[in-house]
Amino acid sequence: MAAQQSRSGFTGLVMGAALLGACTAAGPAPAPQADTVGQRSVSAPDYVIGPGDTLSVFVYRAQELGADGLPVRPDGKLSLPLIPDIEAAGKTPTQLAREIERRLKEYVREPNVTVMVRSFIGQPNRQIRVIGEAAQPMAMPYREGMTVLDVMIEVRGLTRYASGNRAHIVRREREDAPAQQIRVRLSDLLRDGDISQDVAMRPGDTLVIPQSWF
Repeated sequence: MAAQQSRSGFTGLVMGAALLGACTAAGPAPAPQADTVGQRSVSAPDYVIGPGDTLSVFVYRAQELGADGLPVRPDGKLSLPLIPDIEAAGKTPTQLAREIERRLKEYVREPNVTVMVRSFIGQPNRQIRVIGEAAQPMAMPYREGMTVLDVMIEVRGLTRYASGNRAHIVRREREDAPAQQIRVRLSDLLRDGDISQDVAMRPGDTLVIPQSWF
């Protein structure tokens, strides 16, 4: 009976945390407004922009030269009214702002540019990917201190067909290194509260959740 209460309590905790995360992500974005459903704005100055990120570019006293909700294309570039192509991926928001200022000097005297990341995916080698029998398989930006439980909250848990205890993390210490497989018993973590299975994630990890044989 005690074990059953423990399992029920832990399952309630995971579901509550998932609902809280969903409510937080759906909240209103700070002004100026942008389409940020399911995402959060980034203010860290060392964030590196990646393809798929959405940016807002503000040009002081020349708003018509900026853009709001501007996507970074798959090739890592974006386009502004006077700058048809500029490389954004691989730069921080501050670095990109300085580059836009440099390019605008041909048209504007002493341009002052601010770049804000409105929604983010990040560089591919900094993402966490979840494939297989997750309720919402996805790629997500890595956050410092992220664990398997954080990832499972993001993907809303397992499907009914998941073989959670056969899940594993695919990890490479270096790009040229062979892949490692780290076994993770997700069912024990989510249903039984086995915190020993709450493995720390690393940038570039892929969590694979296989289908049950039955």
